Amino acid sequence: MTYPTIAELTSPSSWAMIEDKFSPYAKETLTKLIAFMHEEILPALKVAHAQLPADPEKRWKTVIPIIEELKVKARKLGLWNLFLSKAHYPEHGVPLTNLEYAVMAEILGRGGHFAPQVVNCSAPDTGNMEVLARYGSPEQQKKWLIPLLNGEIRSSFAMTERFVASSDATNIRTSIRQEGNEIVINGHKWWISGAGDPRTKVHLVLGKSDPNNANTYSQQSMVIVPADTPGVTVVRPMQVFGYDDAPEGHCEIIYDNVRVPLSNLILDWGKGFEIIQGRLGPGRIHHCMRSIGAAQAALDLMIQRVTDPSRKTFGKYLYEHGSVIADIAKCRAEIESSRLLVLSAANQIDKFRAKGALKEIGIAKFVVPSMACRVVDTAMQAFGAEGLSQDQPLAQVFAGLRTLRLADGPDAVHIHQIGRRELKRSSEITKTAAEIKKKENALLEKHGLKAHL
Repeated sequence: MTYPTIAELTSPSSWAMIEDKFSPYAKETLTKLIAFMHEEILPALKVAHAQLPADPEKRWKTVIPIIEELKVKARKLGLWNLFLSKAHYPEHGVPLTNLEYAVMAEILGRGGHFAPQVVNCSAPDTGNMEVLARYGSPEQQKKWLIPLLNGEIRSSFAMTERFVASSDATNIRTSIRQEGNEIVINGHKWWISGAGDPRTKVHLVLGKSDPNNANTYSQQSMVIVPADTPGVTVVRPMQVFGYDDAPEGHCEIIYDNVRVPLSNLILDWGKGFEIIQGRLGPGRIHHCMRSIGAAQAALDLMIQRVTDPSRKTFGKYLYEHGSVIADIAKCRAEIESSRLLVLSAANQIDKFRAKGALKEIGIAKFVVPSMACRVVDTAMQAFGAEGLSQDQPLAQVFAGLRTLRLADGPDAVHIHQIGRRELKRSSEITKTAAEIKKKENALLEKHGLKAHL
């Protein structure tokens, strides 16, 4: 059986630009991933959904059998932990750059939220593994990172809080304090990814350990909390447009007088903000990578729909009506533009780490999910009422993508940050313009022309 080429699954122009940046190992891995997606993952998606019980009590206790079977196959093929670059994490990473992984993540994005799980590249575990790999002590890595890398457990990242404007992380209220050789945590979190999964064994919790510190970015600390610690209560799963994303979900959690050993502190006191900045950069771009794939899959579905002879109306194909062709062209243009943004951000991360790629990451974060939402919405329109139903994946994909416009910071925050970053260039721009104007006036005078004010 033949499969689409890498160029066909991304685009000939995009692949031509980056092909020479791909190592032989990366090309081989990407080829294997494409085949695995078509042979194993995509045919299994409906089975995976069917194996998740409708019963609310059972949904949150179910480990989907076919996903676990595919994990074994993926690991044997070497399609495992593809997100963790060896260049940044020599001890635990794989020999792939972020640019190389960006293309692989796009392929995975075509398989909904199940596909990344199959290759152990699913949020929030990816970000948590990066935190533990970069900031964790040897003991913390042995106890929590290795099982996560092996896919034996899952994890949660507990930052967002109820009743708090959490888009500003300095507003976090959860209390983290030391009592003797223990850390005590009290707080009320929500939208905590993965907390409903029966495989989730650990939470990484952000809270305030020094609320009176004059430096607002040194007030926070991050602590490892085993999920079964007394005082940890999962209140309820949150729903997005009616979808609960069981069994992992996004949950509301209360930490009531939770006590863990002092050794569960990550990095040091007051380093929480530094940790989340290191974590969220790569996580944001991973979401964008997958969003490109989701948008492309939606466009493919739309093209199938509007060229289907059985769907003719008034003697015409659907694409022969109205602005359908224009919609397809606009979707293609938006996907191509967004892909280049993501590839650029991934390349910057490779060169300068996430801290040196904040501008590129920020732009991608508010551009790409919005683009993907528009493309999926356009595809739903082409499907009519069926596009909104459970008979097509589009509605659930849209719900997930719409979430990304809030997850890891709402659009407005990223737009504001990018705008402020641009304004910092004002003095340089003004100085350059003044120098050009001076030379311009000198030239005008030299040629006997009147200088402008």
